[in-house]
Amino acid sequence: MRYRVVDWTWAYDNAANIPGSQAWPQAWVEPARLARDALVAEDRARLDLAYGDDPRQRFDLFYPKGGLAGLVVFVHGGFWMALDKGFWSHLAQGALAHGHAVAIPSYPLAPEVRIADITKSIGQAIVAAAGIVPGPIRLIGHSAGGQLVTRMISQTTPLPGELAGRIVGTLSVSGLHDLRPLMHIARNATLKIDMNEAKSESPALLEPLPGSKLICWAGARETSEFLRQNALLGNIWRGLGIETDVVEEPDRHHFNILDGLVDPDHALTRALFSM
Repeated sequence: MRYRVVDWTWAYDNAANIPGSQAWPQAWVEPARLARDALVAEDRARLDLAYGDDPRQRFDLFYPKGGLAGLVVFVHGGFWMALDKGFWSHLAQGALAHGHAVAIPSYPLAPEVRIADITKSIGQAIVAAAGIVPGPIRLIGHSAGGQLVTRMISQTTPLPGELAGRIVGTLSVSGLHDLRPLMHIARNATLKIDMNEAKSESPALLEPLPGSKLICWAGARETSEFLRQNALLGNIWRGLGIETDVVEEPDRHHFNILDGLVDPDHALTRALFSM
């Protein structure tokens, strides 16, 4: 069967492809606020911790009850040009139940910065959070955040070697792993991805750090391009010798795919702790 993308913008436009998509991102706001307020009331939250000089270089850090088993860092999406840490606090609940602290950073956005600059910011955020929380580190990123967390375990990672060695698993949810097609979408008027940046910032065009473990997870109701991007990195990096898995979760789309992180027993949360 022949297949060729003729409208790249449509192929990467989740709002146009998901019925009722106008509910998001607002649907995340109140659950995030309620979860954050509860953690603050229990003295299990440190908010707006700085990891750099930019006003957006801040992260929230949430603590589990009892002892610390390690650190989870959640990196949000928004096409590198929207949203912030305040939308996602409720997604920490599953990892907190597994005894892990959870850091959720904001980061500078396009067009003020390039994707390469955002990669460096996420590296700084992980360094800062890892300096507070000892033990193993697990990374999870959604959409653009999937690109950012998988960049952390590529051989051109901005992380220092000792810290990179603490990363025991990375979970990319609906991740964008090859930036070259995004040069053709309307949003690139803001992102300004060129071929040089696509090559340097696409995890699918880079080699993974030896010993890395990666799960690429997407909803089966994603667009064909998001499904292709999801499978792409797992397949390429498996061929480069690391442990990977590729999952398509039934009846989930680009937005509600994250709901599983609230539940410590959901398959998505379990996958994060299976590595």
